Amino acid sequence: MVGDQHGIEMPDWGRIRAGRGRLRGFRCIHTHLGPDGLDQDDVTDLTLLRLDAMIAVEVDDHGLPGNAHVASLMPPNDHGKSVLNWEAKPPSRLTENFRDWIGSLEEELSRTDQAQEVGATERALLVCVTAGRKREEFEASQAELRELAYSAGVSVVDTVTQNRPRVDPRFVVGPGKLQDLVIRCFHSGVDLVIFDDNLTPAQVRNLAERLELRVIDRTQLILDIFAQRASSKEGKIQVELAQLRYVLPRLSQSDTSLSRLAGGIGGRGPGETKLENDRRRVRERITRLEKEIKKFSRERSGRRARRQKRNLPILSIVGYTNAGKSTLLRTLTKTDAHVEDKMFATLDTSSRRLRFPREREVIITDTVGFIRNLPSDLVAAFKATLEELSEANLFLHVIDASSEDAERHIRAVRSVLSEIGLSKTPEILVWNKCDRISEQEAKALADRTGGTAVSAILGDGLGELLRNAEELIWAEDETIHRRFANAQVVNGSRK
Repeated sequence: MVGDQHGIEMPDWGRIRAGRGRLRGFRCIHTHLGPDGLDQDDVTDLTLLRLDAMIAVEVDDHGLPGNAHVASLMPPNDHGKSVLNWEAKPPSRLTENFRDWIGSLEEELSRTDQAQEVGATERALLVCVTAGRKREEFEASQAELRELAYSAGVSVVDTVTQNRPRVDPRFVVGPGKLQDLVIRCFHSGVDLVIFDDNLTPAQVRNLAERLELRVIDRTQLILDIFAQRASSKEGKIQVELAQLRYVLPRLSQSDTSLSRLAGGIGGRGPGETKLENDRRRVRERITRLEKEIKKFSRERSGRRARRQKRNLPILSIVGYTNAGKSTLLRTLTKTDAHVEDKMFATLDTSSRRLRFPREREVIITDTVGFIRNLPSDLVAAFKATLEELSEANLFLHVIDASSEDAERHIRAVRSVLSEIGLSKTPEILVWNKCDRISEQEAKALADRTGGTAVSAILGDGLGELLRNAEELIWAEDETIHRRFANAQVVNGSRK
């Protein structure tokens, strides 16, 4: 390889010795003007290409060689170092047996990687860019991404953040942070990188090529969680539909050079490319799934019609994911409901009967939790499920009272309800998990917002919640009853 004044262009070695725990079998030896030694680009190339060694030889003003600066990779350690810098010395004094040394190093790297692979969970590195967001909003989004990764069964090894007014159109992060990201990925031995921002197909491709790892964004992570948690047939169909809708535009924006072969006027040619074949199959599958979703929607409409004939009011529990909605349903109805301290533990709608103290009954339903910037593909796919909310006489809007981001969670839930045209349905703010805060804080929250403070897991405050719900549901009936009674009294006095 011959470089110029701008640098040296490394060749693409493809999959040569690309297995985990293996080095490439190549050394890069080049010259540096001056005594500065190895620079950041050298270290990045060493790490990214997994070279055996990176060697920079000093050149003085007379063109004579000086010291040789040597760096090599080392196994991950507790000190956070992944690169070993040798002592600078003239090339003639580099007398180490390189073959024996590099064999021992590769054996140690392989042993370390094998030890990391024993774990049951995937290891991930999170990347968050401010992109003009306020500090509080950025920190909340970062914490939420970590919680989503935990819910997906991913072990978060490290988090990389960068303060930028906007994301980089090619790599999301800047060039310097990208180099740092490459080194951190190697040192941490991660399996995938998760970005908090929604990535374009070009950004995913660029990042995957530079990092040589799987790269996903927030939307893809949420879709994966839904795919893991879906248990009913309807839930699985809804999740698959959302995934296909997410994938389709990314297929259509793939390499345009794979254009179909034209065979005659208006003809498709001798055959389809793999890209076109994939797109056609995805569209056909989406059409079939949409028909099945409509079938489920009709069945739900029938069940709702039967409930309306019985004239039973409907309470729907809504709220941010992991706010304690399923726990509230289980405690109120004294029935079994899947409860887990993870995001999106509940995907399938559950309906139960709830009897009030005055021998009145309602249907109470638990729905999928909402989240900030809920992917539009998911909202569209779960439209049939969310239709259950349209028949609700009252929403029990459950909020995690112990969350520092509770106000933003309320806005996110109301935004989704507004998006599906249900912003006018009456609601009671249910401040749940009050056992995690003081009694004074819980009372202040309820008084300030006109809500009710409860602890679904302990059963505290549920009596007051039922009284408030009963008053709102049957307020119109009580008004009519009082008017009728007053009319009887007036008529009686006239007689």
